[in-house]
Amino acid sequence: MSPLLNYTTTVPVGRTVGAIHELLAKAGATQIMTTYGPGGRPTGVSFAIATSRGPRGFALPVRVEPVHAVMRRDRATPPRYKTPEQAERVAWRIAKDWLEAQLAIVATEMVSLEQVMLPYMHVDGRTLYELFVADELPTLGPGLAES
Repeated sequence: MSPLLNYTTTVPVGRTVGAIHELLAKAGATQIMTTYGPGGRPTGVSFAIATSRGPRGFALPVRVEPVHAVMRRDRATPPRYKTPEQAERVAWRIAKDWLEAQLAIVATEMVSLEQVMLPYMHVDGRTLYELFVADELPTLGPGLAES
């Protein structure tokens, strides 16, 4: 198994957060906010953007702890990269790369913003994904598996 994507990054978290803000602004976001957790460390980005159904809010979390756990378990990652600070840099770079890729396929009109960002859409203070996990969405049918 190869090491985690971006595991050697030296890009400061603040610079990556700024790059994410820039990507969202270029994509048409009208509001962008960084969320912070304990110790004043950034934990995600929320933004508002126009969709085909009007303006919508989205929240993109960046969870450092799971990235750090993966890096600690990964035998291919050298020990010097298995620090919490490195995991934070890696987590943010992965989020930035993911967002950049999603916005690229939106720009090509292969998909809509709503399609790729739907799990992150805010509904009454929580994301659709959070509502789904809490079993608070209407039951979805069996889909194609039963066709």
